[in-house]
Amino acid sequence: MKFKFHGISIDLLYASVSLLVVPADLDISQGSVLYEVDEATVRSLNGCRVADQILRLVPNIENFRTALRCLKYWAKRRGVYSNVTGFLGGVNWALLVARVCQLYPNAVPSMLVSRFFRVFTQWRWPNPVMLCSIEEDELGFPIWDPRKNPRDKCHHMPIITPAYPCMNSSYNVSTSTLRVMMEQFQFGNKVCQEIEMNKASWSALFEQFQFFEAYKNYLQVDIIAEDDEDLRLWKGWVESRLRQLTLKIERDTYGMLQCHPYPHEYADPSRQCAHCAFFMGLSRKEGVKIQEGQQFDIRGTVDEFRHEINLYMFWKPGMELAVSHVRRKQIPAYVFPEGYKRPRPSRHVNHQQQSNKNDTEDGTATRSPDSQLKRKHDSAGTDDAEPVRSAKRSSVSPVNPKTSSPQSRNVDENTCNGQIKSSSDASGGSQASPHASERSPDPAASSPSCTTMGAVCSGDATSKHGIPLVKDCTTPTVAVCTTLKRVAEKVVSELVVSERLGSTNSAELLESMEKDVLAENVHFGGNGVAQGGLPEELEV
Repeated sequence: MKFKFHGISIDLLYASVSLLVVPADLDISQGSVLYEVDEATVRSLNGCRVADQILRLVPNIENFRTALRCLKYWAKRRGVYSNVTGFLGGVNWALLVARVCQLYPNAVPSMLVSRFFRVFTQWRWPNPVMLCSIEEDELGFPIWDPRKNPRDKCHHMPIITPAYPCMNSSYNVSTSTLRVMMEQFQFGNKVCQEIEMNKASWSALFEQFQFFEAYKNYLQVDIIAEDDEDLRLWKGWVESRLRQLTLKIERDTYGMLQCHPYPHEYADPSRQCAHCAFFMGLSRKEGVKIQEGQQFDIRGTVDEFRHEINLYMFWKPGMELAVSHVRRKQIPAYVFPEGYKRPRPSRHVNHQQQSNKNDTEDGTATRSPDSQLKRKHDSAGTDDAEPVRSAKRSSVSPVNPKTSSPQSRNVDENTCNGQIKSSSDASGGSQASPHASERSPDPAASSPSCTTMGAVCSGDATSKHGIPLVKDCTTPTVAVCTTLKRVAEKVVSELVVSERLGSTNSAELLESMEKDVLAENVHFGGNGVAQGGLPEELEV
């Protein structure tokens, strides 16, 4: 039975012991209380027995409690506090904190929090976390032992309870949820290191995780019922099975598509019926090469999940479930708090390059349409550059037609919104040339009259990367002398105007101005693809 008493959530468990009279001073920590009881009673008693055993095994109870409250609050803020979803629950966090208290018996709570992240960012999972040795008893109840039980070998993050019978309290953790927790542990460790160097405050550690900015693709699970009471029952059933959806997606995509289930629920106030929704972030596995045109079709996986959900024995008319794919820009407004403004893509090049880097880490790589069309026009020689500009625009079309224009990208997105399918296009500029690092840091500042495809990339290079060579270029070569002349003219004019020809900083100014002008003339990489020309994002 679950209920709230003065705002505190309580799980009330029932245990049937083999005693004629239950004494008032019954000590359930004794092993004799487990004689002649069933496994359901053992599980009920194990909750209290584990809690009592933890307090016996920590060196300082008050420091343990303070650190535990702090880390549980942190886990809720970072979206990794939920045993039913595949993360860690209350007893899991208590066991991890207790282990750190054993490793640092004299540490104050602030140091325990810092050392918590240091320890578990370096922990080699699936090595188990244990507060004491595993106890075996003649009662014969099953205990966690990967040497005897093959299923125990499959656990990703074993955290073993100290009371007999010893069990893995974190068997719900999957590959995807372990990855998410390790990322959050690394975040916490980094912030704690900055706090120790007085470069950050403790409030930075407890920043809310921006889940709806972390991914480009999401699964939205809508749960609908006739009234609030039916929704409470229906939601509890669906939420308890969300972990199965994560496991099924990992299974059917061979671990290539990773899920991040978010344990928070959201309600749409505009609906007349009772409603709530859960979301899952989707991304491809990092470090794995995706073949061109490879797709992750999870429609069958979702159908299987819905079929199992509809087997609910207390199902009533009006209980419905819908699973749909949404992109980041399609996230409904009711999930955001009041006053929240969605971040708009920055027009600054540095911000755009950082966004491209983050997208690539998520397994998605895309380029804004504005970055494809934006060019900084040079005031000198604009009239003479019109033929070259048209030839250049026709030569920088990406290999993949999906990314040829913003209009075609919109068409692809519209046709894919109703489907639950994942694909990754590995063509285009995903395999960068060895000369990619020599590109200009500011592609938006390139001059339209500087050069053409044939001038930058030779015929061998274009054929190697599968890029058609433009034959109708009016400027087949680069006039190096013209570029150097422009450098000299611009530098000299700047020096004359600023009256700094005789100053000590003239050499530095000469070097900086030369770099600026050269940057305007180098906006193609060694493979002939304009900088930022990355393949289309992961289609789901």
